[in-house]
Amino acid sequence: MSTQARIYWLAIVAAGFSVCAFVLSHWRPDPQDLPRLGLYVLAALTTSGLKVRLPGIYSTLSMNYVFIIAGLLDVDLGGGICIGFACALGQIFYKFKQRPQLKHVAFNLAGISLAIFAANFCFRLPFIEAIDRFHVISLAGAALTYFTVNTAVLSLMIGLTSNRPALAVWKESYLWSSPQYMVGGVVAAGFQLLMQRIGWAGMLFAFPAIYLVYRSYNIYLTKLDEQQKHIREMAALHLRTIEALALAIDAKDDTTSAHLRRVQVYASAIGRELGLSSVELQALETAALLHDIGKLAVPEYIISKPGRLTPDEFEKMKIHPVVGAEILQRVNFPYPVVPIVRSHHEKYDGSGYPDGLKGEEIPIGARILSAVDCLDAVASDRQYRKAMPLDDAINVVIDESGKSYDPKVVKILHARYRELEAKAKGDTADVAKVSHNIKIERGASPATGFAPTTTQMLTDRNFSLSISDARREFQTLVEIANDLGSSLSLDDTLALLAVRLGKAIPHDAIVIWVRHEDVLVPRHIKGESYRLFSSLRIPLGQGLSGWVAENHLPIINGNPAVESGYLNDPSKVTPLRSAIAVPLDCRDRVVGVLTLYQLQADAFTPDHRRILLNISAKVGVVIENALRFEHVQDAARTDELTGLLNSRSLSEYLAKEIDVCAQRVVRMAVIVMDLDGFKKANDEFGHLAGNRVLQAVAAGLKICCRSNDAVARVGGDEFVLVLSDPGDYLTTALDMISEMGRALKAEGVANSAVSISAGCALYPDDAKDVESLLEKADERMYEEKRRRNTAAARLPSRLIPFPTDRAQMQDLTESCGESSVA
Repeated sequence: MSTQARIYWLAIVAAGFSVCAFVLSHWRPDPQDLPRLGLYVLAALTTSGLKVRLPGIYSTLSMNYVFIIAGLLDVDLGGGICIGFACALGQIFYKFKQRPQLKHVAFNLAGISLAIFAANFCFRLPFIEAIDRFHVISLAGAALTYFTVNTAVLSLMIGLTSNRPALAVWKESYLWSSPQYMVGGVVAAGFQLLMQRIGWAGMLFAFPAIYLVYRSYNIYLTKLDEQQKHIREMAALHLRTIEALALAIDAKDDTTSAHLRRVQVYASAIGRELGLSSVELQALETAALLHDIGKLAVPEYIISKPGRLTPDEFEKMKIHPVVGAEILQRVNFPYPVVPIVRSHHEKYDGSGYPDGLKGEEIPIGARILSAVDCLDAVASDRQYRKAMPLDDAINVVIDESGKSYDPKVVKILHARYRELEAKAKGDTADVAKVSHNIKIERGASPATGFAPTTTQMLTDRNFSLSISDARREFQTLVEIANDLGSSLSLDDTLALLAVRLGKAIPHDAIVIWVRHEDVLVPRHIKGESYRLFSSLRIPLGQGLSGWVAENHLPIINGNPAVESGYLNDPSKVTPLRSAIAVPLDCRDRVVGVLTLYQLQADAFTPDHRRILLNISAKVGVVIENALRFEHVQDAARTDELTGLLNSRSLSEYLAKEIDVCAQRVVRMAVIVMDLDGFKKANDEFGHLAGNRVLQAVAAGLKICCRSNDAVARVGGDEFVLVLSDPGDYLTTALDMISEMGRALKAEGVANSAVSISAGCALYPDDAKDVESLLEKADERMYEEKRRRNTAAARLPSRLIPFPTDRAQMQDLTESCGESSVA
């Protein structure tokens, strides 16, 4: 029970038992009345089983109240209270389904004491007795007074414990039974006359009449219960329909699911505080879930757009209240949902849409919904901005009080927003969701087959010509890009494009995103927030640039803070305030996004968008062809099986590294390796097994590399590791290679042992050019391999650390017969 309910319980119990104590302390029963009183008590207890369950509440109504009224007529007030206690206890404890608690028993006894006292007072009013010789008026008044007091006491307690209006409880559960009390009063009067005329035998005539009344009400209430059960089932069906429609909205816009449930929690609480009827509350709660269903008619790219809408897009968005009302009109809800949905974007000052209603013309449910909808939307993350703190969001609503929103609604919302927020978080913990990112395995192709693929792969022969042609066309069509054809390098091309755009469109940062499968990767970045943009990887459809890539549409003056990676990450903050982005298309496919950012809000104009759209298609072609050219170059520089540098790339890399080492006056180590026993294993177990060994060795050598080192495959089973400025790391690398050799020898390839032989040469100690370094390292590797083969039967292989100068190398060679690594 709430605090109010506890206080009320205490007041009723105190008043009831005080009245009872006062009456019984002054009661002096006539000894001749005691037998009749005993008969009344016995009859009350006997008829306690004739009780019917009241609709809508956990309570029953028994026919023994007839004997309470008869006892008032035939005995006196004290006797009536005794009979009332017997009736209450019999009704509570006879065939009870749930063991009653002491507080319930005390409350019922106190309530019936007050009802009997009030009925006796009404029955014995002097002015009524003066004009009512046959006690018709006084009897009717006593019966109605007993009914009113008894049911009012119970209704108020039920209302306080169930958070429902007491009057609504009384009307729903008790008002319909008032005629029964009038009939009961007539039966009580007749019963009292029979008792006076023929004594206790008159009670036998009363039971059939009482049972007839009970039976008629029992049949009536059974049918009523069946009807209410059907109504509850239909209400549950309506509720499931509502939830299904809400899920349909969620399938269109997955940011709305929790939003709708939260709005429902807020709106329902405010509606109760404003005193809305149960029908109005049902309509409001339903509209809270369904007010955005009209967005099913709005294109998805408009709903999920992470920026301001254009006038045309806003015109399309404004239809959703009307469409939502038309959809729900067909559902034929038993409460007024449609007007709320249609008017939830009306404003209190009349500046809203679709009908321009103002003030009290707007349905109260729509006025509640619009204010609550605004608060939750501002306090939630959206595609076009981050969420505001709740305290800041409520200030936005308060600022619009009297303009957009009803001041009465805003006042309640301001007073209770923290409490309702806590409740909303609890109620939205298990919101149902519609599956989005799922894959259906079955279904190889549509019934009509797939559309033919029109993409034509360019050959190596015409790559340069294709790129040059595309860039020459780009030069002639767009003045801003007149120098783009000067390089086949994608990085050089994008850098040149950024320079040209800087002169045409002022900006503080530029990012050119390139698409890799379903992710945008920053390929060229210049300007403000360089480090932050470098760290971002944007999935298609997320953030500002991801939205542009997914929908093939430009955006102007979007919010840079919603780029995927900033959102909900307080450690990533950018001072940039506006962005313009266009998709870079090639052959009906987005290959990237060109995005410019400004520190000022609303910094870009439609002219800027027009310029970028004019060049976007050509830039897309340039990027696509340059990426293919890079792919061909990468394929020519790397070994296809292992992904390592090939022989040609190794020579180029060594030549550059020798120049760098000469300038910095540092060493460089070149380690040449091959696999002992590999040919035998390859011949015996096949090329697939051999390929797996080569890939495993390549993976191990990559682990040996630092960020400035390189590893290459220069022959069938020959590898080269280049360590720039090795220092102490040379010993570590040799240890790792030796461990790899031992592991291969221990495990073997299909039971055939394979190991590693290696030789090392240093720049500039052993040689100063590429060929001499490789030749020296190769010579030491074969020398070591011969020594190991000769001494294999005598000594186990062991690791000898590589010497740091020639003197140590010579001493080691003279003193040591074999080593696994020279």
